[in-house]
Amino acid sequence: MIHVKRDKDTICIEGHSGYAEAGSDIVCASVSSIFFTTVGAIFAFDSEAIEYRMEDKEKNKMVIHIKKQDEITNTLLQNMINALYNLVSQYPENIKMESEEES
Repeated sequence: MIHVKRDKDTICIEGHSGYAEAGSDIVCASVSSIFFTTVGAIFAFDSEAIEYRMEDKEKNKMVIHIKKQDEITNTLLQNMINALYNLVSQYPENIKMESEEES
């Protein structure tokens, strides 16, 4: 299962969806596409607004650290979260959104 966790300054996406075999998994592909499209859009406006990294390729962990809270960055990040919530509604057995309180 993919776990998405957001707090004030960090968004962490970790895990494998288990929907299909690696290379054919539409849930994992969707999450990666949403993540990298958002990072690219933010960088197009302000390359200093965030930092991102792949922390652990085996666990498939991607992290965004928010350095600037501005309207464009926040709007793009909220759009990413909304898109991920749409995946949760379609694939609840494969992706989960976690709040700070659940950690």
